[in-house]
Amino acid sequence: MNINEMDLQRIVQQVLQNIAQVANTDKAEDKVNNIEILKEIKIPSSREAENTAFYSKISTVNNGVFDDINEAIEAADRAQKNFIKNFNLQDREAIISAIRKTVLDNKETLARMVLDETKLGRYEHKLAKLELVAARTPGTEDLKPEAFSGDNGLTIVEQGPFGVIGAVTPVTNPTETIINNSIGMIAAGNTVVFNVHPSSKNVSAYLVELLNKAIVEVGAPANLINMVKQPTMETLEALTTHPKIRMLMGTGGPGLVKTLLQSGKKAIGAGAGNPPVIVDETADIENAAKEIIKGASFDNNILCIAEKEVFVINQVADELIFNMLNNGAYMLSKKELEQVMEFALEENVNSIARGCSLDNKREYHVVKDWVGKDANLFLEKIGVRIDKKVDILIFEAEFDHPFVQLEQMMPVLPIVRVKDIDEAIDMAVEAEHGNRHTAMMHSKNIDNLTKFARAIGTTIFVKNAASLAGVGAEGEGYTTMSIAGPTGEGLTSAKNFTRKRRCVLAEGGFRII
Repeated sequence: MNINEMDLQRIVQQVLQNIAQVANTDKAEDKVNNIEILKEIKIPSSREAENTAFYSKISTVNNGVFDDINEAIEAADRAQKNFIKNFNLQDREAIISAIRKTVLDNKETLARMVLDETKLGRYEHKLAKLELVAARTPGTEDLKPEAFSGDNGLTIVEQGPFGVIGAVTPVTNPTETIINNSIGMIAAGNTVVFNVHPSSKNVSAYLVELLNKAIVEVGAPANLINMVKQPTMETLEALTTHPKIRMLMGTGGPGLVKTLLQSGKKAIGAGAGNPPVIVDETADIENAAKEIIKGASFDNNILCIAEKEVFVINQVADELIFNMLNNGAYMLSKKELEQVMEFALEENVNSIARGCSLDNKREYHVVKDWVGKDANLFLEKIGVRIDKKVDILIFEAEFDHPFVQLEQMMPVLPIVRVKDIDEAIDMAVEAEHGNRHTAMMHSKNIDNLTKFARAIGTTIFVKNAASLAGVGAEGEGYTTMSIAGPTGEGLTSAKNFTRKRRCVLAEGGFRII
């Protein structure tokens, strides 16, 4: 028989509906943005009983947390094979809804545990990050099939899973990265094994067990999310070399990204940044001051997207500083700055690369003990007593100051005066060190905004708002905790954890000769 164009179109529509039952754009956005949908949804009971019996033989105690990294990988592999064989897109959404609800129900506990264990950042900002990743991390709606039809038949391009993904998480956003990565990877049909940062292993284990319990309760397989209890460099090596790990995801410094890329496996690397912000003479200066402080002080500046140094046109610099002082900033004197540098920075006497840079020629390194600490603690350390909460410490600096050149991840923000927009752009590009991560600009001049955007070439470029807008906080777009600048995927989501598969139905297959 012959098949005409109308028949082909009907087939296309039916296939797309079958592949993307939950990919309706409006409904998908409701799922991500409306917390009201995070209700209990269960997978059919027949499948639930089958999985409970099967997985009780594997793990009833660890709930995804293993003493041995190889056991974690094997469990994840068994879970993934069952998952992809027996669970459809609607089932995946039920699992993701359970994850979202569990996070929101336990956000206070998780925020407190993260702060107590890592000693980084601020409790209220931990809560905000947990709410953000729970509500605005894309699920299966991110998977959009393609279709081609014509005289020669029908071709569908699907997004299939890799299998078991090995993932590495940072100390700065440990729980948020686990949640964000897990939702995207499960949406894409994968399972995951985490090698978490050792300084966040306890809260990470608590979270993994919590999520596994919620997943099993809705009838899904155990061990979709896994980790090793005691993460080390040895467990990281085992993760990157194990043959059943088909893909790697790393969120951290350049050293980690380099390790993953040398593994020979498909790897996504989310690396370091040193985000600059430019303020030109056309900007709304009061708004610029408020937004810069909002972004730079959030969680005490430990986010890689946060404003790290400011370049401001000289004629509006005094006005910017005045407005920053009126919105939570404290201006360090020259002597106070020297005192801060004495304990917050250390000279690189051995010419080694460390932290967020592979450059062994840096004159200074950041002292780890002061990363992510409150601004008031810095002031207490130098003997300054102040009766109000300070969000960030600011000071005027020359371009070559170490706080300008380092990704310090402290609530200490240098301000550099420049003569014009061209000098601002040249300095900002150089200070960003080619990380291509994030940059901000406050301006009403479209030409200036365009010029800087093209010159800096970062994965995220935010105009007239805090850096937080770049990941969907008071800005449009979805949320991620893994911003893959080095490997080019950008803001990662479910689609980045898939393999493209082309399925071709030739028109000749319908014809009887």
